[in-house]
Amino acid sequence: MKKTLICAVLVLAMAASAFGASFKIGGTGPLTGGAAIYGNAAKNGAELAVEEINAMDGTVKFEIRYEDDTHDAEKAVNAYNALKDWGMQISLGSVTSKPAEATAAENFADRIFALTPSASSAAVTEGKDNVFQMCFVDPNQGTASAQYIASKGLAKKVAVIWKNDDVYSKGVYDTFMENAPKQGLEVVSDTAFADGNDTDFSVQLTDAQTKGAELVFLPMYYQPASLILAQAQAMGYAPKWFGIDGMDGILTMEGFDKSLAEGVMLLTPFNADATDAKTKSFVAKYQEKFGEVPNQFAADGYDCVYAYKEALELAKATPDMSAEEICAKMIEQFTTMTFNGVTGENVKWAANGEVSKDPKGMVIKNGAYVGLD
Repeated sequence: MKKTLICAVLVLAMAASAFGASFKIGGTGPLTGGAAIYGNAAKNGAELAVEEINAMDGTVKFEIRYEDDTHDAEKAVNAYNALKDWGMQISLGSVTSKPAEATAAENFADRIFALTPSASSAAVTEGKDNVFQMCFVDPNQGTASAQYIASKGLAKKVAVIWKNDDVYSKGVYDTFMENAPKQGLEVVSDTAFADGNDTDFSVQLTDAQTKGAELVFLPMYYQPASLILAQAQAMGYAPKWFGIDGMDGILTMEGFDKSLAEGVMLLTPFNADATDAKTKSFVAKYQEKFGEVPNQFAADGYDCVYAYKEALELAKATPDMSAEEICAKMIEQFTTMTFNGVTGENVKWAANGEVSKDPKGMVIKNGAYVGLD
């Protein structure tokens, strides 16, 4: 009788462990420093999704942890190792591209599946069967931007200002330059900058203005873009401006005059003004919890967690599985499933980790993003 009772207690304990335990999900991102808008947005979106999922009557629950990498590759690896020591079973990779390239190598070696919300460099997933992206890869952004500018008749003569020591900027620039002529666009001005000379853009802007550029393409993050917009206004240069997803965040940049961004266009997978029920619910809950409108990085972080939920349910994975066992199941699911999230409907992934979803054209009007399409 006593043995039977002990066995019954053990069985109940094991069942409680299997059905009440949580999957440990971790990520690194710049939570402090100049790129903190991106890291905190992705973290907030992911944490909101975890909060919602854990409140559901479902079999998948999460315990989430983010580590600060300050947008530094070496610190990102240290942060990744801290997460591994914590027991991370699935990963949100890193938020920005250069740190993600470093942590993705660790994910591959350790067989911990990663789904990064926003690290868009092609090198993040290249040669790694267990590293996937929720965001558009850089080459796709360059191609899509050239196609969008041409198809909407936004300009014929274009200037490009890009950051030549940044893998994100260079990746977009390369494919934009390749595709612009195919779309009938003439790049009349091609100028670059790097760390150390990223505060004075008078040379780049003068070149664009002198050569008659009707539109300036800015494949970069929002910090240098904010200076470019301010300096262009000061010199009386008012072309059309077109950016990419790294520009998302400029409106919440501390001290930035939002009027400088009036009319700025960009491609992003997320529109906070969308009227579908899923987006409206996400935006309302995010605003209530964090006191601001979510940007694309927050939306991608949110979608990453929900995509994991779907994949784990489809795979019938349980939290008592090892990271390597879960990794094999995630590879199988992410290469076969279709996902519907706030950043896209009918989202699919190729075997190389690249996501397939449609970009949305946005324009800034009266200090807010408005859909172009």
